[in-house]
Amino acid sequence: MIRVQSVSKWYGLVVGVNRISLSVEPGVTGLLGVNGAGKSTLLNLMAGLLKPSSGTVELDGKPVFANPEALKSLGYCPSPDHFYEDVTGLEFVAYMGRLSGLSPARARERAAEACHEVALGEEAGKKVRAMSKGMRQKVKMAQALVHDPPVLLLDEPLNGMDPPSRAQSIEAIRRWGEQGKSVLVSSHMLHEVEAMTSRILLLHHGKLLASGEVPQVRQAIASRPMNVFVRCADARDLAAALITWPCVQSVSFGAEGKALTAEVTDMGDFRLRLGDLMADRELGLEILNPLDDNLSAVFSYLVA
Repeated sequence: MIRVQSVSKWYGLVVGVNRISLSVEPGVTGLLGVNGAGKSTLLNLMAGLLKPSSGTVELDGKPVFANPEALKSLGYCPSPDHFYEDVTGLEFVAYMGRLSGLSPARARERAAEACHEVALGEEAGKKVRAMSKGMRQKVKMAQALVHDPPVLLLDEPLNGMDPPSRAQSIEAIRRWGEQGKSVLVSSHMLHEVEAMTSRILLLHHGKLLASGEVPQVRQAIASRPMNVFVRCADARDLAAALITWPCVQSVSFGAEGKALTAEVTDMGDFRLRLGDLMADRELGLEILNPLDDNLSAVFSYLVA
């Protein structure tokens, strides 16, 4: 586990991140925020590339900054490109494996495996300078993976990839999480993160606004009622019951009159009451769907 405790980083009068505390456990966690939210600063702190102005970053209880033993357990895919342009992708990944302490033979073996893991294919034999942006992103992911670290920090890894490459990379990231690696992926593309995980960290202006599973975070936003879509055979009869419940703030009908949307302030109470109502009456319930129990809604509510 990598743990961040009350970490701040400032550059003169500019605050990069402000008193952030979090932990990243095995599995995939999405690090979300608009450009300038502090995602790259936080990842650089966690990767040991920056020293915190205050607070600590630890991996299994050991400080990360200036600690080679801890750094061996980290793999980092940075957002900017830093390559030796006149070597092949495979050679670059093998070289990074050597820098991580692998023997020459083992580094070549692991480089081939890592390039296969990220679906680089025959492109791995190209010189880096001849690669597209998407292929270069895959090389960066492969070099983060080459020494088989238990912790992976990926800063906007899907930038510049075409749709098939994005799908391959999302599948690979999910697989690494299922294998027990602690994977932290930063992005401002909400739908991409939703395809990888429901566990999120949300940054805004250098502060951590929320952490946890998306449904838990959504339910914790007490100031925003949950919008629930219900379709049933007798929508008017259901509406007459709903408007008497203290957990329902309002009810509106759809165009056909067979569906309604309820603004619910307490989903737990709502589900219990609906279950009791269905046991008493034949409502012909077809669909019960929370409309804003998703990452996009959570993000917009918290940022607002």
